[in-house]
Amino acid sequence: MSNLDVLFRPYRLNALDLPNRVVMAPMTRSSSPAGVPTAEMASYYRRRAEHGVGLIITEATGISRPAALNEPNIPQFHGDAALTNWKIVADEVHAAGGRIVPQLIHVGQKRSNAASDWTPSSPYESPSGLSLTGQPVGQPMTDADIAQTIDAFARAAADAERIGFDGVELHAAHNYLINQFFAADLNLRSDQYGGSTLLERSRFAIEILQAIRAVVSHDFPVILRLSQWKPKDINARLAPTPQVLEQWLGALVDAGTDAFHLSQQRYWQAAFPEFDSELNLAGWAKKLTGVTAITVGAVGLTGDVYESFAGKSAQKTSIDDLLARLERDEFDLVAVGRPLLQDAAWLEKVRQNRFDAIADFTPEAFATLR
Repeated sequence: MSNLDVLFRPYRLNALDLPNRVVMAPMTRSSSPAGVPTAEMASYYRRRAEHGVGLIITEATGISRPAALNEPNIPQFHGDAALTNWKIVADEVHAAGGRIVPQLIHVGQKRSNAASDWTPSSPYESPSGLSLTGQPVGQPMTDADIAQTIDAFARAAADAERIGFDGVELHAAHNYLINQFFAADLNLRSDQYGGSTLLERSRFAIEILQAIRAVVSHDFPVILRLSQWKPKDINARLAPTPQVLEQWLGALVDAGTDAFHLSQQRYWQAAFPEFDSELNLAGWAKKLTGVTAITVGAVGLTGDVYESFAGKSAQKTSIDDLLARLERDEFDLVAVGRPLLQDAAWLEKVRQNRFDAIADFTPEAFATLR
């Protein structure tokens, strides 16, 4: 086993001191009736903090737009009832010595596989009125729709700071709304929010970041979750080369991003193997920008999350390669999803070198708040 100490080095993100390098990755739980988190959810997150997770990123939470969510029991991050209970969640995590940020989302045109017969109170929104397969399914967002959505992200971030969260994460990956604006095949707009280049199509994200920075404290961490791949196209790339990636990430840093959370199905996959580099996407982000980079993707497991969604178990596996990459400072933080979903004490067992006590991941964990 490689030196575990590297996983437990403290880290500072803006004014936020983290006790170690492990982040709980956001995992949708669909356990919030009418969009309001419950006391059971507060206990669920608190347990991860009690067992030493350095930073918790909550499941995706919807901003104040009628079609921001694609399931009825995904939590909202607006309205008195939801925010009152989110404050309880944050307070519980802090009481256990943890740090927590909400992930803010607008799903755009991405429908839920788990609740395909449910529809929101207003039509799904998208840059150009296209489904994820490129079929016309509605009207493009108007300028007013875009302005109101930008404002809703900013109000949610301000509310997060007001009720005591330690930062926010924006979900701009996996074909959700912000990611749809990035995509050349889904964003066909001819106005200022479209364009032939990735940088031009990033204006929506940039204006969201700028609006958030205008309403939160200067040192309040803003994390941006990005992905190159799409759920049905693992080889897709928004940025085809490191040069385009550098230009794109640089603009997002200038707009207010403090950390990038770089999603890959498997963290060990090289982002640009044709450039004779083994760096993953987080590694490239750190190399090109110097900004905090969080890696994620099948940490400690043999199979990726989509295999688990399909009902397959995933065997636990060595984290030696992960530790070696962290030792080389390829990235700064490590997001762990399914192992922490399965076992709140996963990190504690790792720290104690009790790998024999760690169970394989079984999809039944998706159905409970263990």
